[in-house]
Amino acid sequence: MTIGIVGLGLIGGSFAKAYKEAGHRVLAWNRSRSVLDFALMAGDADGELTKESVADCDLVLLCIYPQASIDWLKDMAPYIGRKPLVIDCCGTKRVVCAACFPLAVQYGFTYLGGHPMAGTHNSGLKYARANLYRGAPMVIVPPVFDDIELLDRVKALLAPVGFGRFSVTTAQKHDAMIAFTSQMAHVVSNAYVKSPTASVHKGFSAGSYKDLTRVAWLNAPMWAELFMENKDYLLGELNTLIDNLSAYKAAMENNDRDELTRLLEEGKRRKEEVDGR
Repeated sequence: MTIGIVGLGLIGGSFAKAYKEAGHRVLAWNRSRSVLDFALMAGDADGELTKESVADCDLVLLCIYPQASIDWLKDMAPYIGRKPLVIDCCGTKRVVCAACFPLAVQYGFTYLGGHPMAGTHNSGLKYARANLYRGAPMVIVPPVFDDIELLDRVKALLAPVGFGRFSVTTAQKHDAMIAFTSQMAHVVSNAYVKSPTASVHKGFSAGSYKDLTRVAWLNAPMWAELFMENKDYLLGELNTLIDNLSAYKAAMENNDRDELTRLLEEGKRRKEEVDGR
């Protein structure tokens, strides 16, 4: 196959390495020419993805920010043709899908929203690895939900990457879920580590601190764009968290050990209900 990769950061670079490792041809585009040149030199890509070469691709993966993905697709739409399947890999889906589904209809190519549920707190091509997606979930947002042939085609094109499972959903449901499972974790981690006590934690911290602060080390411009695009769902989750935290705070302020114990037991039960022991 010939695979087009737009953006050679952690996400796009890992796709490029996975397809190259599986013996496929990779054409890549990156905003910074130096990164593209390095990928070509290192053998992570075989050539540049251009207006002249995009129609040769079997699959094109948009691995850049949502607005940048929209802008790139608007520019390239007249040249894509009917052969490639285009999938964006952005962290939110409503904005990018609303812009890209009509482009696909207008210019006659096939587009789906997508979100590979894998990553690290590091960013950039130097942290990319071929096995990043092995066993990971992949969320797909198709234009229609009864096209089994299209979904089979998606799975076949993505098979060399090694995803563990595929979920099919709407852009709205994706964004509602991701506000809780991903975006909230980044906000809480980033806010938690701002405590003045963090500067003197060494020698007093173990797994709990490490787990809670891992994703505080984030790509601020990217996450700010994702948070603002999904702020309705994210604010709803934040309000729920603030209400729950306020209940713990009130119990302690009121020296109400029974209430505090009840709240803690409630949280423990909830964890068991949703994830098991």
